Amino acid sequence: MTKIKVQYEFTMHCLSEILYEYMASAEGLAEWFADEAVERGDDFYFSWNGGMEEKATLIRYKPESFVRFRWEEDEGSKYFFEMTIVIDEITDDLSLNITDFCEEDDKEENRLYWENLIENLRLKLGAT
Repeated sequence: MTKIKVQYEFTMHCLSEILYEYMASAEGLAEWFADEAVERGDDFYFSWNGGMEEKATLIRYKPESFVRFRWEEDEGSKYFFEMTIVIDEITDDLSLNITDFCEEDDKEENRLYWENLIENLRLKLGAT
């Protein structure tokens, strides 16, 4: 099935260096993205309490800026999910921008999923 690109922007109140650690390391991702995360080279293995386990590969990154992952099920496709730190040049406000792909019928569910994840991240960072 064809997926569509979706993008979200979340204002964050924290240092970009700390936020990047929560985006790019297994330890950081296990704090908010999954119940458990294991990193083996460029492969990240995520698991959740429900027993679900998924593998994602880190396909691009720029330190202190962004990470891009591709789920194993999306191998060989253009689909990915990316987390990008954006700092406004004028105000110095920091945002976390999310790019993801989902099926058209799942747009609302995808948005709620990311909102919930980012709320968890904000709580861990004390950035609410």
